[in-house]
Amino acid sequence: MLDRYLRPLIDPPLDRLGRALAGLGIGANAVTALGLALGLGAALAVALGAFGVALALMLASRLADGLDGAVARATRPSDFGGVFDIAADFVFYAALPLAFVWADPVANGLAGAALIAGFYVNAASFLGYAILAAKQGRTTRARGQKSWYHAGGLMEGTETIAFFAAFCLWPGVFPALAWVFAALCLLTATARLAQMHQTFD
Repeated sequence: MLDRYLRPLIDPPLDRLGRALAGLGIGANAVTALGLALGLGAALAVALGAFGVALALMLASRLADGLDGAVARATRPSDFGGVFDIAADFVFYAALPLAFVWADPVANGLAGAALIAGFYVNAASFLGYAILAAKQGRTTRARGQKSWYHAGGLMEGTETIAFFAAFCLWPGVFPALAWVFAALCLLTATARLAQMHQTFD
């Protein structure tokens, strides 16, 4: 929901840093891999109960997630890079809730499972929209230059970072926050499916 408003603010500094990294010979896929490693490190920290460390690693991971696209734009964007980027995102999105389940299965198990299911349904609607948009030649840069069409929604990258940060700051209320997040993901997917029906049917 907020991504389209934040992109004009964060893209210019990210692009400058991306050009600097590209000038050092660092490729976009390497930045994606670093972001994934940091994200998995955040999940490991959660599983070990080191929530402050997890927060720092999670934020660093999301910075890398923004930088890989900037590096790609400064060099040569590739189709594989776009797929690698979103695959890394989905791995991280599953790993962090799973780590909270690992840390406290009794308290967090059901809420964590619901959140991962919400991500699954939301991802299906997101990728489905991208496939149909590609078939019809639709493009958008409202959320930055991407490898494929990024359909908007209530829950996007900014909101995900905010919820993940809240999980790390207040781990004791993870179940309540996860249920809310899962419900919002399902609402986002439902709205996107309705939009697809209106646009493509």
